[in-house]
Amino acid sequence: MGPSLLHYRPWRGQLRDPAWSVWPIARVGLGIVLRRKLFWGLYALALLFFLMFFFGQYLLAYADTMDLPPIILQQARGGLHLDGTGTMYRNFFRFQGSMVVIVLALAGSVLMGNDFQFGSLPFYLSKPLSPQHYLAGKFLAVAVLVNLVTTLPALILFAQYGLLTSWDYFLDNADLVAGIVAYGLVLTACLSLLLLAMAGWLRRTIPLIMAWTTLFFFLRQLAFALVYILGYDVRWRLIDLWNNTLLVGTACLGVPRDSIRPLPQPETYEAALVLGAVCTVCLIYLNLRIRAVEIVR
Repeated sequence: MGPSLLHYRPWRGQLRDPAWSVWPIARVGLGIVLRRKLFWGLYALALLFFLMFFFGQYLLAYADTMDLPPIILQQARGGLHLDGTGTMYRNFFRFQGSMVVIVLALAGSVLMGNDFQFGSLPFYLSKPLSPQHYLAGKFLAVAVLVNLVTTLPALILFAQYGLLTSWDYFLDNADLVAGIVAYGLVLTACLSLLLLAMAGWLRRTIPLIMAWTTLFFFLRQLAFALVYILGYDVRWRLIDLWNNTLLVGTACLGVPRDSIRPLPQPETYEAALVLGAVCTVCLIYLNLRIRAVEIVR
């Protein structure tokens, strides 16, 4: 029986390198997450801090047109840190932290945990692509979610402040753009790898949310109690991964480390080493976890 009688259609598209499979994997994962109403509800909540900064800058710009003493405006900008400096963007990233953690807790099981739970991973790996391509696609999907909540709104705030003040702001503070992008890359690398590793380990949504919350909230409180209540060495703060990203991101924005409260804080290079070690362990675990999946080609 000829192929035409079986209703087979020959492939007429252009064959591409397996590396191109990264984008379809990321696109499918993002599509699954973006179709959930709960995600858009959480994303709307995540934008509340952005709107606070956004309209706060407008209110201060409007106050500049009124006959107010300059000292009042300076104190208002300095107290609220809506002054266009690295401290403003550092605070914005810091406020967005809790919402990023919540959004990723929802996305983790959907993006990767379901592939282990419902047997989708063998389907992906049975195609002519490697585990690295699969991981890169999932990493890209999580990276888009992280930057939608953090980096993109921060860049919008940078553009808004320059438009409200003067064009010289863009020229004089071009390094802040690099700092914002670098801070976003730090969050993307650490949070994405951690989320994928935990999703591959726990798979289901409820255990993932509990472990994710423990990692970022319980360890934060434990580190605070050990250092500032019991008086242990300040390096115990390094078990707080979110504080580590804050230290590294603060350095990226050119803000002094001593401005982080409470003091004292560990050294920035120590926080960077801990984050690098955690990312390395996550990569090793993911590689071993995916290679353990039985594949029929």
